[in-house]
Amino acid sequence: MVSAQTRFWILTALVFISGFSQGMILPLLSIILEQNGVSSSVNGLHATGLYIGVLIASPFMEKPMRKIGFKPMIMIGGMLVFMSLALFPVWQALWFWFILRVMIGIGDNMLHFSTQTWITTTSPKEKRGKNISLYGLSFGLGFAVGPLMTRLLEIHQALPFLVSAILSMLVWSTMFFVRNSMPEDDNVHNVSSSSSISRFIQTGKLAWVALLPAFGYGFLEATLHGIFPVYGLRIGHDVNVLSVIIPFFAGASIITQIPLGVLSDRLGRRKILLSVISGGIICFLFAALFETSVIALFIAFATSGMLVGSLYSLGIAYMTDLLPAALLPAGNLMTGISFSIGSLIGPYLGGLFIEYFPGVSFFYVIIFMLILTLAAIFFKKDTRLQPGHS
Repeated sequence: MVSAQTRFWILTALVFISGFSQGMILPLLSIILEQNGVSSSVNGLHATGLYIGVLIASPFMEKPMRKIGFKPMIMIGGMLVFMSLALFPVWQALWFWFILRVMIGIGDNMLHFSTQTWITTTSPKEKRGKNISLYGLSFGLGFAVGPLMTRLLEIHQALPFLVSAILSMLVWSTMFFVRNSMPEDDNVHNVSSSSSISRFIQTGKLAWVALLPAFGYGFLEATLHGIFPVYGLRIGHDVNVLSVIIPFFAGASIITQIPLGVLSDRLGRRKILLSVISGGIICFLFAALFETSVIALFIAFATSGMLVGSLYSLGIAYMTDLLPAALLPAGNLMTGISFSIGSLIGPYLGGLFIEYFPGVSFFYVIIFMLILTLAAIFFKKDTRLQPGHS
């Protein structure tokens, strides 16, 4: 069985696969559906399948994980993902593909929740920001590499699905070498007796502000991957150009994830969050003004990625600061849920927006969401910060 350090790297590799499958499925299917003449609002709704899966699975995660431990959850989740990926080419029907998206969502959530809780509960406080940003980094890397698979469509429609299924299976198989471990906290016994609901309410009260960055990130990621390709095609950009522009967001976040994580360990999460969100708003304003220029889009996607591309991992670190250890599994779960809600609302709003306001830049949807998040974090000033500094 492998050491704790190797386990950390195996877990980060699994998160890479989770990001990769999501990053590929969103643009790949929205391009296939757009080429098949499916309307943009149906396309946006179809893209929600993945996140509906995440949401369906969320309430049922914590109990089984406490019973069977991290490893079995990861094994089942990984298996769901690569089996669903392999089934896409079997039969092309909207509803069948929707079910597969839901299955991938369930599997991804099991992967995410288990790896995330395993990492947050085993990281020492002084390395927490850094470890979580490594985790966010590998998700971002996966998300950046995923859309490149749309290039394989030119060879054969089944190819991207099969390549990703095989890749996922290879990484998943490394889990056989990891020893299972159980979520540990001081009061496991009281925890199982006190109802899950009350833990969620308590977590929400203490750390709701730390759940917003995950919401914002989900909104951004799903909208940029799921709806921007449709909008980009409509304002005259080429599919191949789009498949390169889109990964720039997640790709650029890779450069700054760790520096931002380390900075937030030093300067405090709230300061860093306010700075990156403000910068993100400026970047998307720039994108909205110069959206017909490919170069401007490259610049906007890269700079916004360097800033708001780390929202998810910064949000998790912020949440970990605000909550006592016993509430961490619930906190991680709620972070996942708010990420999914963002990812559900984003493409749907984006799809509606480009249908009803064809003359207005789609980027304003993102700007509006970021301004709301910024305001909430800014005005939620002092009251919630004490619990973190215990």
